[in-house]
Amino acid sequence: MTRHDDTLTRRQMAARAARLLGVGLLPEFLTGRADAAFEGSSKLRQIATAKQVIYLYMSGGMSHLDTFDPKAAGSKVMGPVNPIRTSADGVRISEYLPLLAKEMHHMALVRSLESTQGAHQQGNYMMHTSYALRGTIQHPSLGAWLNVLQPGAGNATLPNYVFVGGESQHPGAGFFPAQHTPLFVNNPESGIQNIEGFKGLSGDRFAKRMALSQSLDEDFVSAYPNQRRVKAYSEMYDGALKMMRSADLVAFDLTRESNDMRDEYGRDPFGQGCLLARRLIERGVRFVEVTHGYWDSHAANFVSTPGLCRPLDMGLSALVRDLCRRGLLESTLIVLATEFGRTPDINQNVGRDHFPKAFSGLMAGGGIQGGRVHGATDDEGREIVEDKVTIPDFNATMAYALGLPLDQVLYSPSMRPFTVCDKGQPLVNLFS
Repeated sequence: MTRHDDTLTRRQMAARAARLLGVGLLPEFLTGRADAAFEGSSKLRQIATAKQVIYLYMSGGMSHLDTFDPKAAGSKVMGPVNPIRTSADGVRISEYLPLLAKEMHHMALVRSLESTQGAHQQGNYMMHTSYALRGTIQHPSLGAWLNVLQPGAGNATLPNYVFVGGESQHPGAGFFPAQHTPLFVNNPESGIQNIEGFKGLSGDRFAKRMALSQSLDEDFVSAYPNQRRVKAYSEMYDGALKMMRSADLVAFDLTRESNDMRDEYGRDPFGQGCLLARRLIERGVRFVEVTHGYWDSHAANFVSTPGLCRPLDMGLSALVRDLCRRGLLESTLIVLATEFGRTPDINQNVGRDHFPKAFSGLMAGGGIQGGRVHGATDDEGREIVEDKVTIPDFNATMAYALGLPLDQVLYSPSMRPFTVCDKGQPLVNLFS
């Protein structure tokens, strides 16, 4: 085979992949310059520092002042909450997070996040997609982008995008085909529901039925070769069968962990969700999201927030320690995010209201330099005074760690161009 033949073959493969996904590639591909799209043309691309992501989403809007950006003790914006020292020099966090304080040398805080969205649904959507919510299109979440831009990586028999928790507003695969939707696990202790075959049906009989079904599917697909949804449905069905037969299904069975390990993470949905995330990451799953909340403390903030911080403190600190012990932290990026912060002013109901102007996030592992703080707010946590970070910037930092091409353009079925994190610029100074 000549070099020219090899180039044509790669172009043909790329074109087939694009048709399968229902999206276009870079305009350079459309004009015949495919190599530029796939061989390091992006100035915003690096060699991946992380193979996988554990994304911890604090649903409802977590207060930055009561968690990762506390102000001086006795300040009018702090109420009864005090800051405490951490294992990172000069970094203080809330007294509600004493276990995380001991692990802060592994973590980088981003204290200058700003969102353009101040309502839950819109803020949640932007944090997951980097785009504003619109009625005319559904944008993909980062886990879907990862599996589209790096197909074939990760576990061969389990879904490489798993969502743990009860969040109902997740954007999922967006305009990508259905097979890029995350596998939803509502309760980490219950595992996956309806995964076993029909009772009374032997393995041989099941195999024969599936062979017949696949034969019929092939006839249908061949009759409608240009239908993206037909192909997507067939691939999703095949993926479900692979999962049913996978030896790695044991990852979803938390009873295989010792009682001591389960206790270390905390016997609550978030802690057990973090443990499930570790078990999935161990088996090569690329992106696991665990949700925790609801942090919407319009009233009784200093009652509800400590109660939410306890599982967060125990679960996240255990996850960091566990990944360190297993040698997985360097290849696993841990991200903590929320849709917006909460007001410095304490309202008449002793609560805090929505505050998208300034809030905090966190990253650890996956090439991130621990013990760092990026950005700052003023003495009341009201205004960003240093290194403002947009939601696309924050998400671009995740994508950058994964080695995704940030300026590669994909087209929706309506032929509108999109990039993985809109116009976000990664926070490259966070990396070691």
